[in-house]
Amino acid sequence: MAKQPDHRPTEPFDPWSGSHRAGATPHFSVPLVVAVTGHRDLVAAEVPGIRDRVRSFLGRLRDDNPGRPVTVMCGLAEGADRLVAEEAVSLGLILSVSLPMKRDSYVRDFASDRSRAEFEFLCARAVEVFELPIVAGETEASIAAAGPGRSRQYAQLGVFLCAHCHVLLALWDGKPSDRVGGTAQVVRFHHDDVMAGYTPASASSRLVLADDESDLVYHVVCSRDRPDGAPADGLRPLEASWFTTDDRRPRTVELPQRYQRVFEHTQEFSRDAATHAAAIHAGGSTLLTPQQAQAMPTGLQDIDRVFGVADWLAIHYQQKVLRTLQATHACVLLAGVAYVSYTDMTSDRWLLLAMLGLMLIAAGFNVAARRGHWHRKYLDYRTLAEGLRVQFYWAAAGVTSGSASKFAHDNFLQMQDPELGWIRNVMRVAGTECDIAPNPDPQGVSFAVREWIGDERSGQLGYYARKGGERLRRHADTRKLGRLGLWGSGLTLLVLLFVGAGVTDSVRMPLVFVMGVVLLAIGVRQAYAQATAESELIKQYEFMHRIFHNARRRIATAADDADRRRILKLLGDSALEEHAEWILLHRERSVDPREVFRLS
Repeated sequence: MAKQPDHRPTEPFDPWSGSHRAGATPHFSVPLVVAVTGHRDLVAAEVPGIRDRVRSFLGRLRDDNPGRPVTVMCGLAEGADRLVAEEAVSLGLILSVSLPMKRDSYVRDFASDRSRAEFEFLCARAVEVFELPIVAGETEASIAAAGPGRSRQYAQLGVFLCAHCHVLLALWDGKPSDRVGGTAQVVRFHHDDVMAGYTPASASSRLVLADDESDLVYHVVCSRDRPDGAPADGLRPLEASWFTTDDRRPRTVELPQRYQRVFEHTQEFSRDAATHAAAIHAGGSTLLTPQQAQAMPTGLQDIDRVFGVADWLAIHYQQKVLRTLQATHACVLLAGVAYVSYTDMTSDRWLLLAMLGLMLIAAGFNVAARRGHWHRKYLDYRTLAEGLRVQFYWAAAGVTSGSASKFAHDNFLQMQDPELGWIRNVMRVAGTECDIAPNPDPQGVSFAVREWIGDERSGQLGYYARKGGERLRRHADTRKLGRLGLWGSGLTLLVLLFVGAGVTDSVRMPLVFVMGVVLLAIGVRQAYAQATAESELIKQYEFMHRIFHNARRRIATAADDADRRRILKLLGDSALEEHAEWILLHRERSVDPREVFRLS
């Protein structure tokens, strides 16, 4: 794999913010990636109309997603690819090029000097040029000329583009075809996860039955300059529509609502990242030291950068949620004390007003949290960060899915809420460069074992041991408080039961008041423990500690790096499944203003 730098004499280009900057604070915006597939033999008379449709589509995407740089990714083949690339450059959008093979071999497909000059011209305007590796089972000789081997290289390119884009722009006649790696096959793969002649039948799974945000195609209908080149029946040249797997409305003029929600959540993440860019830049966490970055694949820095953003934002919104819960429960406790004071000590009217005011304040905290979506953002951003952590260490160690058509992001959260597809949308962009070819360096495996798994004082193993211990102590304190309160209340009841007749009101009323406050405090503390899933988190930390401990033990006795990578793959799969369970567990405990009145 080779990455070609930007050929223009400008300052370094940042595809995550879509600008040339020198020393500026990064914006951390998530690019909106449009991949291109289309025919090479477009009809000349239709080209101006096709350009209008493409220009309008790309401009609308840019305008509808302010703050997110729009990136066009293609292979720069003749015809459709270059037409879209030219329009992207004219609109000032980012151009990213992925070639199906080494550059000097690929240009043999271009018969004329003019075609090769166009190719070089557009390459020079791309911010990055990637060369995909030779497909397993093929050789330089087998892909040198037209034939099955070279077609499989194009199939690999189609799969790669589909797996790393948010929208597939297809300039296509709408007709099915069995040509391996052709436009029809790429569209079918984007919809159904199948490319005959390249992906094995076993690559399809139950995941294709779930709603998926990755099947979004924008189809511009075109003819082909050949006999029988008219579009498929029912389609007219220059028609343009969104094309999805929806069986009721597969073609729509407007972006379907479920995809719109995914785009909105990604836009929200980018907006939050931009809002807090300076703080993230100053205090965001990292999985790579500068020294490690020099020795590891460059694509890891993209994943690490997005991880730092997601992790900082997750902590930020977690703190907001915790402060809201603490303030709410404190207000409820004080409101309860005011009520017990009113009933058991003194019937001053101001106590009722204080109780009402505290309840309203608590409700206000919850309303603010609800309107700001703090709880959902905390869960989503934490889940994204943990997904990126797995993606990062898999990429560092050269761990692959074992399938030619699957990458780290593909299976994460697939069977959960479809709106969580925005998380995969971020991961598919972050891992683009690392997904070109696995890292073969054995040092990457050692790095992942040392930094990811770690030991009882470092890595995830140390983290779960430490956090599990903290949660256990906190849970023990909760239970201890409950026992002490119950024993104290029991003794108070015994005193009142056996000697109550001889106790004056000046003694009895304070005793009853204290007993009520203690029981109230116990109830509020237990409610807080339930709201923060205290006992469930202990089980999760114990489970995660066990799987990391077992992975460390098995890696210590592994025969070779291939076996170590297999164990790291299993570890990552287990971690991703646990994170999916975690987000479902905590969604049940969303901040709700009605909870204030229930507690009260």
